[in-house]
Amino acid sequence: MNMIPAVPHGTHSRAEKRVFDQLRLAFQEDQSFTAYHSLNLTRHAYKRFGEIDFLVISPFGLIVLEVKGGGIGCQNGIWHYTNRYGEVNTSSEGPFRQAESALHALVKNLKANLPEKVTSQFTIGYGIIFPDCEWPTSGSEWDPHVLLDASHFNGFARWLKKLIEYWRDKDSRIRESDLLALKTLKQYLRPEFEAVVPLHIAVSNTEEQVARLTEDQMTAVDIIAANIRVLCSGGAGTGKTFLALEIARRWAAEGYNVLLACRSPWLKRYLESRFIIPGLVVSLASSSESAARRAGLSHFDALIVDEGQDLMDMESLDHLDIVLKGGLATGRWSFFYDINNQSGFFGEPTQEALQFLESCTPFRYPLRTNCRNTRIILEKVQASLGADMGIRGAGEGPSIREHTAKSIEDAALILACELKEITDKGGLTHSCITILSHLPFKNSSAALLPEKIRNDIQVLDEFSMRSFPPNKISFSQIGFFKGLENEAIIVVDLPCPGA
Repeated sequence: MNMIPAVPHGTHSRAEKRVFDQLRLAFQEDQSFTAYHSLNLTRHAYKRFGEIDFLVISPFGLIVLEVKGGGIGCQNGIWHYTNRYGEVNTSSEGPFRQAESALHALVKNLKANLPEKVTSQFTIGYGIIFPDCEWPTSGSEWDPHVLLDASHFNGFARWLKKLIEYWRDKDSRIRESDLLALKTLKQYLRPEFEAVVPLHIAVSNTEEQVARLTEDQMTAVDIIAANIRVLCSGGAGTGKTFLALEIARRWAAEGYNVLLACRSPWLKRYLESRFIIPGLVVSLASSSESAARRAGLSHFDALIVDEGQDLMDMESLDHLDIVLKGGLATGRWSFFYDINNQSGFFGEPTQEALQFLESCTPFRYPLRTNCRNTRIILEKVQASLGADMGIRGAGEGPSIREHTAKSIEDAALILACELKEITDKGGLTHSCITILSHLPFKNSSAALLPEKIRNDIQVLDEFSMRSFPPNKISFSQIGFFKGLENEAIIVVDLPCPGA
């Protein structure tokens, strides 16, 4: 059975975690079954079905599962729920009524938003699970077929199968959904886009700005989390750093001590200052041994490498091999790298290093969908550089403006006009703009801008990554900016084509 999300993060209920584990094991050979843990759907733009603990869908039906941990009792029509700390909560609505109400709300929502030819194909039902206590009695309010208590919890998969059969027997029509209906329902339950915090937005930012991960990338998260070793390739903008952080969060939630390694001091400083995940250590690959000692560890349980093309050499891999439990050959790792030839700022990848990683029998996953760059940018990069940055892109996007300057002074005048155009007509603030050059600032055309504009420019360095983007226009050499992004990028000082 497929689990969405892949780990039960976001809940403190041990009962739900036990049910999660049982669902993961149920129907392992049948990938048409999917279970949604609704408490973790809060990462979506909005939570559709917050009252449902688990939702199981398959061609054979749609089942809502209500989970009640701890002790439970009912006196004079009032239900008493006792948690593991001995605290008692009361409710006039029992778990059976809660599950039934949640099911009806779900069906109402589906019928309002999906075609009748889709919703009519699914048998619907619910079940109640008490993992921690034995149900002592029968009653008119509930049907014993829908109930699973502690005494039969070890037979979870068998009970779930009988539960589905029970509701199908009660259905007046024998229904089994077709693949299109199942796909439509899955797509609605977890939309194509999942909201996550983009790299250039600090987590403390009060304005809720979100980027969108495509279904391609969320499928990648599920696949990568399910494999011990993964080589994940993709061009700039295909979401490699997003995925690296999501895998880090999931692995850390499972109790692993995770190392996120890179080679760029800028990227390392940026990530460690903004993404505070318990159980995660961000480090340069060359400093991974000292990072382990500072964390009080002899080895990390899992390794994630971002901008991995910069670490495709045997010396870097040796540093990572030493600190990973089981080493690179048998340990748990995910290696995210760009398939294109990059600037070579950190040295060229070696064939020996890639062959070694491939000898560790990783699962290989290519990212095809570009969620950050527009179609126009993708086509321009492909035509100019021959680089594969994925397909589709983030919409059509504005046109790319290109200028040829006769001199560096002429380039400075053109740059000044572009900055005015972007801020005055484009409505972007200075913090949204980054100027990139292969030259240091003092040698670039940006240094010849009028003093008023120069005063609004901050030359980036490793330490400024703690608060990137600044409140000013930022400037960086191209090589240092690898792995980072901003709303508007202006590239200057490029040689003339054919020069």
